[in-house]
Amino acid sequence: MSPISIARAGKTLHHQWRRSPIPAMALTRYSTSAEPSHKQASPVSPRVRNLIGGEFVDSRATETIDVVNPATQEVVSQLPLTTSDEFKAAVSAAKGAFPSWRNTPITTRQRVMLKLQELIRRDADKLAMNIMTEQGKTLKDAHGDVFRGLEVVEHACGMATLQMGEFVSNVSSGIDTYSIREPLGVCAGICPFNFPAMIPLWMFPMAVTCGNTFVLKPSEKDPGASMILAELAMEAGLPNGVLNIVHGTNDTVNNICDDEDIKAISFVGSNTAGMHIYARAAAKGKRVQCNMGAKNHAIIIPDASIDATLNSLVAAGFGAAGQRCMALSVAVFVGDSKPWLEGLAERAKGLKVNAGHEPGADLGPVIGKQAKERICNLIQSGVDDGATLILDGRNIVVSGYEGGNFVGPTILADVTSNMECYKEEIFGPVLLCMQADTLEEAMDIVNKNKYGNGASIFTTSGIAARKFQNDIEAGQVGINVPIPVPLPFFSFTGSKASFAGDLNFYGKAGMQFYTQIKTVTQQWKDLPSQGVSLAMPTSQRT
Repeated sequence: MSPISIARAGKTLHHQWRRSPIPAMALTRYSTSAEPSHKQASPVSPRVRNLIGGEFVDSRATETIDVVNPATQEVVSQLPLTTSDEFKAAVSAAKGAFPSWRNTPITTRQRVMLKLQELIRRDADKLAMNIMTEQGKTLKDAHGDVFRGLEVVEHACGMATLQMGEFVSNVSSGIDTYSIREPLGVCAGICPFNFPAMIPLWMFPMAVTCGNTFVLKPSEKDPGASMILAELAMEAGLPNGVLNIVHGTNDTVNNICDDEDIKAISFVGSNTAGMHIYARAAAKGKRVQCNMGAKNHAIIIPDASIDATLNSLVAAGFGAAGQRCMALSVAVFVGDSKPWLEGLAERAKGLKVNAGHEPGADLGPVIGKQAKERICNLIQSGVDDGATLILDGRNIVVSGYEGGNFVGPTILADVTSNMECYKEEIFGPVLLCMQADTLEEAMDIVNKNKYGNGASIFTTSGIAARKFQNDIEAGQVGINVPIPVPLPFFSFTGSKASFAGDLNFYGKAGMQFYTQIKTVTQQWKDLPSQGVSLAMPTSQRT
């Protein structure tokens, strides 16, 4: 399939939904910032629509942001910047749908999710093609994006069990107490570019199955998957107004933070954007969960299995072009690192960088020209600071896609914790290699880093693994597992500067985030009244 036909395929997928824009904040990692492409809408590219009250609606906005295929630079569609009135209409639709939806039996809400997961499976190829076109992932990785989100939908199908409360009979004479979980109302989600299907599916399925209604803001860079998922959700039976989609940049984000009818916000993205959202929304009394930046480390003990470890480091360091919040970006070798570096370079050189639809492609492009420039600048800063460039992927040229945003696998050795390339999340296919004399020294490096998404150890020693598990300061720990993201019946447990909030995404914590607890104490007496007592009730006095 040619680059032009791929772009046209993307346009065909978009045509039914005609999307809208997203937030322009910091250009770190999941930044919601767009390339500077605001302009009058073109009659050639289809426009993204908002979803408001069950209708896909053309925005009245005149300013747009181009959605660009990162491998070809072709404009796939255009996102109008949602107007304030359109945003208010979306929130109003969600608010209006809430009373009926919250009183819909939970078994009915679960059946919608059961149908949704069936439809996602049916249209997985369509979703993956859209992700490949807009985000640049390889087709195989795009399917992984879809199916990791699908797992959360499947998890939401068991919400009735997840939401079970507690009951104690006869806590005092003739008195029972029980707790129930109730939905919050209108909730909102703000999504990054790097997982166009998975992250929206982290958010709205859990929220709506709990009985909430939802306003979703996809990334301005690749909104297509969200629009497809919204259409599937409606086909699955989600009532009008329960899920709404708006597009925009900073103004839309701030509107979400400020709107008094929005009770909770889920966000995945950069630290700059996340802390802004957390501070602004929390000040308005909203619940907020923010998954933010990361610098994930792997500690390699000399006794580790060589082949398995090298394969894991290469896959986790360079997969998805490094654009994962759980990408393994730092390898800390205990003892001599030279044999490991030679093996890493050999395997990394064998990876194929190409457009995502090309056969055998291992890495696609990064999301945009600004992202590529930032990655290359951080690589150069490492060299300038004294790191050794083992493998340089900055000047790679992909035949037929010379204008694409490609960065090849890059390995920097002799990195120290005071280097800018170490302190910043690069969010590209760059693996930094450090050395430590002991396991304790290696763990000290990891624990001093401000981020806390994940950390892994590679070893055949149970003693070393247990020490690592107990003493490492990271929310998700891998033992001979490079990307230790749990399945959805657990939660995504980032910590330190990688997470802001009290309740994590999906799992039991996700249900708790989207519900509030109510405790009921009831008494049914058939005894004669004992008269009025003004004393504080206790278990001995009722």
